[in-house]
Amino acid sequence: MSTQPVVAAVDGSDDSLRALEWALDSAHRREAPLRVAHVRQYALWGRPDAAPAGLPTTEDDPVLALVRERLEGRAGLPAVGFAALDGAPGVVLPELGSTAQLLVLGSRGRGGFTSLLLGSNSLAAARDAECPVIVVPRPGRDTGTPAGGTGTPVGGTRSGTGIVVGVNVDAPDEATLAFTFREAALRGGGLRVLAAYPWPPQTWMLPGEMPAPQIDRSAVEHETRVLADGFLAPHRARHPEVTAEIRVLPGDAAGHLVAASQDAGLVVVGRHRRRLLAPARMMGSVTQAVLLHAASPVAVVPPAPPEETAPEQGRGSSARRS
Repeated sequence: MSTQPVVAAVDGSDDSLRALEWALDSAHRREAPLRVAHVRQYALWGRPDAAPAGLPTTEDDPVLALVRERLEGRAGLPAVGFAALDGAPGVVLPELGSTAQLLVLGSRGRGGFTSLLLGSNSLAAARDAECPVIVVPRPGRDTGTPAGGTGTPVGGTRSGTGIVVGVNVDAPDEATLAFTFREAALRGGGLRVLAAYPWPPQTWMLPGEMPAPQIDRSAVEHETRVLADGFLAPHRARHPEVTAEIRVLPGDAAGHLVAASQDAGLVVVGRHRRRLLAPARMMGSVTQAVLLHAASPVAVVPPAPPEETAPEQGRGSSARRS
């Protein structure tokens, strides 16, 4: 049993209660405790380090009371703890990841515009948390692509099973692949690995230059598959029970991942590593697009610390171009 908890962030909204169900399932699979956290935003005119008087405690917090009532009488629950925290959710939620093995939250909370696909707190947690973050979308999200499966997975979000991950053969992210294979082993479903390559290739010529030789598309596809196969080899060796199918696809990586989310139970993407001239935590365009548009829950995996990463490994991304 892991001592690090799976953390479910709740605010009483339907989105957060769906995330709670996902977190319960994840804690059970990991044999880990579950920590249910409610971050109560202090008044805008208050000081962040001084909570107003009269706030409810963990015992009488109405949101946590709702969760207790929801869980009451359920059999086979993991060890469950509760935390009522005060502060800005966009700051406090990522901090919860420092002592968690997984942070789970809904794509939207109670505040903001209902038309937004992704709330600012969910975005902040996915961008800044030190642990992997699962963002559970609202049901019925339309990706604009043909749907595949039927049924309702854990969390009641939508149809689909199995895990989808993208691999960037130009800069593979070992942390993302390691998380994906472990998750696939825990869930016992299939694993689809998407390796996208840019097509058609874009060429730029100055006046008077000769056009570049024609690129053999089949050769590019073959090279992409060979590279992806090599990057997966050590993870396959560690998890022989996981069947990983590689799909090499031309064009936009984000579009392929979003389309695959229609019949997936989980899509896994990586997060950018900090760079010297851009030290702030970042998410690539592929990761942001998947978070905004995927029909399935999305796992955002932070990169491994530099000392744990080989020099030739580039910044983490979910597909060939980020």
